[in-house]
Amino acid sequence: MLAIVVSRSDSASEHIGAQLVDLVEWRERVDDSRPDSDGGGTVYHREGIELRSFEDIHLDLDGVAKAFDDPDLLVFASRHAGETGPLLTAHHTGNFGPAEFGGADGTLARACPNAHRRVLEALEEYAPDGYDIGMECTHHGPSEVGVPSMFVEIGSENDQWDDPDAARAVARAILDLEGVRADTPTENGTHRHLVGFGGGHYVPRFERVCDETDWAIGHIGADWALEAMGDPRENRAVVRQAFTQSRADCALLEADRPVLRETIEDLGYRVVDETWVRETSGVPLGLVDRIETTLTSVDDGLRFGDPAEGYGSDFVIGSLSSGLLAEANGIDRTATRAAVAQSALAFGTAQNGTEAVGPFALADDSVVDDIVDGIVAVLEQSYDSVERTDRTLVATKTVFDPTRARELGVPEGPKFGQLSAGQPVDVDGKQVDPVDVTTVEKRRFQI
Repeated sequence: MLAIVVSRSDSASEHIGAQLVDLVEWRERVDDSRPDSDGGGTVYHREGIELRSFEDIHLDLDGVAKAFDDPDLLVFASRHAGETGPLLTAHHTGNFGPAEFGGADGTLARACPNAHRRVLEALEEYAPDGYDIGMECTHHGPSEVGVPSMFVEIGSENDQWDDPDAARAVARAILDLEGVRADTPTENGTHRHLVGFGGGHYVPRFERVCDETDWAIGHIGADWALEAMGDPRENRAVVRQAFTQSRADCALLEADRPVLRETIEDLGYRVVDETWVRETSGVPLGLVDRIETTLTSVDDGLRFGDPAEGYGSDFVIGSLSSGLLAEANGIDRTATRAAVAQSALAFGTAQNGTEAVGPFALADDSVVDDIVDGIVAVLEQSYDSVERTDRTLVATKTVFDPTRARELGVPEGPKFGQLSAGQPVDVDGKQVDPVDVTTVEKRRFQI
């Protein structure tokens, strides 16, 4: 069940609550078991959603989930204050350091990475003209809610807090969370969740990851929050909480922080970069693990091909001769990589991932033939013909032969260039045609 918290101490929250009540049909009941100021009184209920109002500001509502009937996810409908202009935003709660605005010191609430990503998508869909959509770092209480939770907010000043269109957009986005799970499905014993460390209060890099990959973001410790936390080695419990409360096993760092990295890895978690996140997007994490273990890591050049998306079966290891790949890369590195990526589950690369060099992870041995077909197309850009015989490619092309040109009296210089370009030249009153100074060159490549 989705629990929605409205605070009567927050005008924007009240406006969102009014829009929620107006948008869908509710069953109203009176809860006399709790004070009206503490979520009692009139309660709005519908299949899968319950809405309650509280007198206190959201930041002070520790343990608020207990006011609801066994919720799975809780959303605080709230306002955002800042110098950001019109903004709709969502974020998780808690404190990496001292609790200056609600919650407890060094304590993080349970995040809801999957629902967080979904609500950002909904805000993008419903936002009125002129409003930006954003994520924020973890920066205030409550630290203990009782279930996975987040704030969904209107920002950033009175004009926006009183804007009915903004309130309606946030209300619609919250309603879209009905039936949405807090976490992504379990894969290979983990979730497709990341913890973020570093950067400013607003987190465009992590927004980009959420928007452009299938990874979701849990807690985010901005630079200022990490400074407030102090030495990671002395605050291992807080660092661990960032992962456990996000149901994450991987961290994405905004900048290199050797001590933090060491602490994360010592706790048994993994630090990944954005390349790894993008490469593994859509690829089953079990397959990622098996191929990285068998071939090499993404850090060391592994890249995933198109067939890896959703692939869950076994794979075999294949390769092509280095000479053949070197020739194809020399002709058209981009096309060669595309030919490999179209057929291979994964492959080794060089030159910062731009050059396919193998070996390859393949669905079966026959896929090598598909890769070779793509390589043949690349060779045909430079050769007149390419023939395949068993495990060999024979590439043939007609080339300018400077030795024969000299034998016919052609002086080196511009006339060499003309003949090489297919133009006849005059030498002492005699015409020398390009065909007179060409030879057939053949190259054999082992597959």
